[in-house]
Amino acid sequence: MNANALEAFEKYESQARSYCREFPVVFARAKSSYLYDERGEAFIDFLCGAGALNYGHNNDAIKQAVLDYIGGDNIMMSLDLHSQAKRDFIETFQRLILQPRGLDYRLQFTSPTGTSVVESAIKLARKVTGRQNVVAFTNAFHGMTGVSLNLTANRYHRQAVGYGSVSRLPYDGYLGEIDTVDFLRKLLEDHSSGLDLPAAVILESVQGEGGLNVASVQWLRKLRELTAEFGILLIVDDIQAGCGRTGRFFSFERAQIEPDLVCLSKSIGGMGFPMALLLVRPGIDAWSPGEDNGTFRGNNLAFVAAAEALRRYWDGHAFERELADKEAGIRRALETIAQAHPAMVRQVRGLGLMQGLEFHAEQDTAAVIQACFERGLVVECCGPRGQVLKLMPALTIEPEVLARALEIIAIAVDLRAAHRPELAELLAPLAAAQGAPA
Repeated sequence: MNANALEAFEKYESQARSYCREFPVVFARAKSSYLYDERGEAFIDFLCGAGALNYGHNNDAIKQAVLDYIGGDNIMMSLDLHSQAKRDFIETFQRLILQPRGLDYRLQFTSPTGTSVVESAIKLARKVTGRQNVVAFTNAFHGMTGVSLNLTANRYHRQAVGYGSVSRLPYDGYLGEIDTVDFLRKLLEDHSSGLDLPAAVILESVQGEGGLNVASVQWLRKLRELTAEFGILLIVDDIQAGCGRTGRFFSFERAQIEPDLVCLSKSIGGMGFPMALLLVRPGIDAWSPGEDNGTFRGNNLAFVAAAEALRRYWDGHAFERELADKEAGIRRALETIAQAHPAMVRQVRGLGLMQGLEFHAEQDTAAVIQACFERGLVVECCGPRGQVLKLMPALTIEPEVLARALEIIAIAVDLRAAHRPELAELLAPLAAAQGAPA
């Protein structure tokens, strides 16, 4: 890479930039599951806009719908005025997503980012219940502004912010065999516990940035029962895990629960267009007109793209069956890698097309990411120490491209293991304790 190609970014852009530091090239084009730098070199994209591009780059059907809309001089930005594009999205979302699942929600279009929709959900929960305290969980990530940042667990991201009362409890599996829902019940029933009755409990049913932690079906059901019993609103943050990322449209479908509020963003915008959607149980839609708003809640290009994505992929069950096949293929490949390197790879984590490898040492994760990039694969990490290699391919990825990307990961892990022969000796006791071959 010519150093001059990066000069403008390094000279004028803020130090806050992050992803570009790991992938120091200038990207110029993108199609399906590929990114192309300005020299024409291709990279398979396993980052996918941090989950905002579930249907790949420049999806033909979605892009054509957008181009047709633009060509007709249709309205682009409409605040919350009625528009044909918004009506089409609402009706399509009702017909293809909510009604087949027996779900009844009002749709609130908030400011078009994930953190904004979380802010709106918490504000509504506090308004409806008249209570301030919110329960969030270890390893949670809910956004980078105000209240949502307060809910986020990672100390590095939270900095010194404080917006209202938040009680932090252990996520499912965080304390091993201890059931944290039973722990929460004890706190709620004990008037001397010091826990104020919460307005809401907010969670990701699959934690993305927190390390691909998957809540069990039993835990989710018990939590839903407990919150309903105590009049606590249950908020599911499906910003990254939703829109098919975990195999079904909503990540909580596998538990057959109905949250009171559901936060959607990222891929709900169809092809990366900013959009956020709060699903609100009708009985708690207590806003006064304009009480919660945002200038860019009327992004009609996002409505067009989102409606086309729903029609294209969520009319029937064929797409879900494709996702199940891909999920199984990814799991097999990752399990094979983990079994080949038990001294370096701790376990396979995640669900659906949101899986990854947890390494014992975060420096191994970083080395594998770099080796993958050198071989044409963009893939990132997550977890409290960056110890989890996080695979986020497009849901529409072609099987042969997926196979090639998994092969690159296997090669990168092999190469890292070859450069650290001391691992086998150093970590043999740990591997043996886990029942894995040393």
